[in-house]
Amino acid sequence: MLLTPRNRTPGRLRVAPLLASAVSVCLVSASAPAAPLGVGDRLFPYLGNPGYDVASYDLSFTYPGTNSKPFQAVTTINAWTTTSLERVNLDFAHGKVHSVEVDGKPASFASAGEDVVVTPGKPLPKGSWTRITVRHTSNPVSPKGREGGWVRTADGLAMANQADAAHLVFPCNDHPSDKALYTIRITAPDGYTAVANGLPTSVARAGRATTWTYRTRHPMATELAQVSVGRSTVLRRTGPHGLPVRDVVPTKDRALLEPWLKKTPGQIAWMESKVGPYPFETYGALVAAADTGFELETQTLSLFERDLFTDPAYPKWYIESIMVHELAHQWFGNSVSPRTWSDLWLNEGHASWYEALYADEKADRPLEARMRAAYGTSDSWRAAGGPPAAPKTPQPGQKISIFRPNVYDGGALVLYALRQEIGRLAFDRLERSWVTRHRDGVATTADFVALAEEISGRDLDAFFKAWLYGEKTPPMPGHPHWKPLAPEKAAKAAPGQRHGAR
Repeated sequence: MLLTPRNRTPGRLRVAPLLASAVSVCLVSASAPAAPLGVGDRLFPYLGNPGYDVASYDLSFTYPGTNSKPFQAVTTINAWTTTSLERVNLDFAHGKVHSVEVDGKPASFASAGEDVVVTPGKPLPKGSWTRITVRHTSNPVSPKGREGGWVRTADGLAMANQADAAHLVFPCNDHPSDKALYTIRITAPDGYTAVANGLPTSVARAGRATTWTYRTRHPMATELAQVSVGRSTVLRRTGPHGLPVRDVVPTKDRALLEPWLKKTPGQIAWMESKVGPYPFETYGALVAAADTGFELETQTLSLFERDLFTDPAYPKWYIESIMVHELAHQWFGNSVSPRTWSDLWLNEGHASWYEALYADEKADRPLEARMRAAYGTSDSWRAAGGPPAAPKTPQPGQKISIFRPNVYDGGALVLYALRQEIGRLAFDRLERSWVTRHRDGVATTADFVALAEEISGRDLDAFFKAWLYGEKTPPMPGHPHWKPLAPEKAAKAAPGQRHGAR
């Protein structure tokens, strides 16, 4: 995710290890009061639920053509139980549940905090396959004091679920450690076009409405789900190796946006030259007429504000580098997702790295100059937001405050230091190996450290401990003359903190 200047404060491993401490909490008697659960994430302790592993979601939304009131939806979750469950907790906090079925039979349910607690007719054994169907409303009007979920655009809706807002849209296991496949159906009145993650599988017209169905071919975290409904045009082109590229734009802006969007195939080719094949079945940009304050790497269909491309204040090189930031996330953050939200620097540091590298190679904006400026302000970032791999908890009422400079250019600075430490050849092998080894999975900072040591043949524990967890920024390898700036100077010199990306 990248934040706008006015908002930005300088974007298959399974879940068992994280859940181990929480599973025992789930084994409660049916007579006990319903209680909210979580998987123990340090930054978002209430997110996710223990006891099951989601394999797929089937989401159906019926959009009525208005953004002012809740509309009908059905969510079906297919999952494996990882322990015996008398109850199943789902994250869902902004809609009315009409009914729940478990394996085709009615189940009772109750709200508890931001969970819906489902009690099937009989306990679900460990290792069993279960299907949970929830009929509910989905509310496009944001709850007071909350950010994310549905984004109301000038002519419809889009989604922005990062970091903890998917469960404002649909019931789910809302944590990136539990990725799943998706089928998404959207029914909308005539005149609207609906698009979602993945590839289209059918379009069915009935009366004055149309239902579009999309399906992903790769697992996806809940925070990366995307649905667009609007008076839109879908532009299609071909990327490297025949990759289908589709952009979703306001119909009236088609010609205006084309000079930017036609650059995407070349940007994909550039990223492939750095880290290897594009990891998904399609890609494209969703350009929304909305004031979001950020861009977002929703899987296969990145969300962009229309103003990024139309505001003359943004130079050409900068717009292109932001497009690359969101594209880089398809490898770093989407294909390889963070095991916990404390691993966010692996997403944003890498996306900022390739954003800066693209600007260096394509627009003569020197990478070293940006990294030196980042080094000067890094101590201030760490003081405000914590070290890159140990970010401070979100501020009350501002959950996206984890998206601070310490994980953006602060994370990219760690990667620059690592390249200085182990050399370019080893660093490049590390990057390619990382996205290959963990493709379609989740990974941790410890996994990255272990792979860096494996690739380089060196013990890097001291290096990473200082760079990822230190209160102060260590000396930069190869640049002993680089010095941190005083806080008042650092505030004026912060690099790269413009219209960034989540």
